[in-house]
Amino acid sequence: MTAHRAPAAPATTVCVRAQRGAAAVEFALVSSLLCMLVLGAMEMGRLLWTWNAAVEATRYGARLAVVCDMNDSHIKSRMISRLPTLTTSNITVTYLNPPNAANTCTTADCKAVTVALTGYTHHAIIPFSPLTLTMPAFATTLRKEYMSSASNEVCQ
Repeated sequence: MTAHRAPAAPATTVCVRAQRGAAAVEFALVSSLLCMLVLGAMEMGRLLWTWNAAVEATRYGARLAVVCDMNDSHIKSRMISRLPTLTTSNITVTYLNPPNAANTCTTADCKAVTVALTGYTHHAIIPFSPLTLTMPAFATTLRKEYMSSASNEVCQ
């Protein structure tokens, strides 16, 4: 007796069976890389926005310090309104009277004001990555102007 064999499957059918699911695997690999790239670009945008807001907050604080009363309590709170994640411990206002030591001047003899932002950390929002970046110190120094809130509506 002769054994009957089943006819061999065509070569194209064998290739199709071996490739089944390959597109799904390729999509998973490419989409995960694309998703990481998009999240990284968004986080970089947030970091640059925060950097710019920190610079603008120090400029604004220095401007308020040279036109408002010395040690005005509203300077730090108005800076925090520009960048809400700031705390008062991050902000330093220094009144300068060279060659004397810092913070030893009065309204009459003060020459300049430096507002510095130190120790500020930026927290990333990327999922599953508790990334925290410490920003560099930002400082702005401006020469004295009025230092009187009485006739200045900016300080009100």
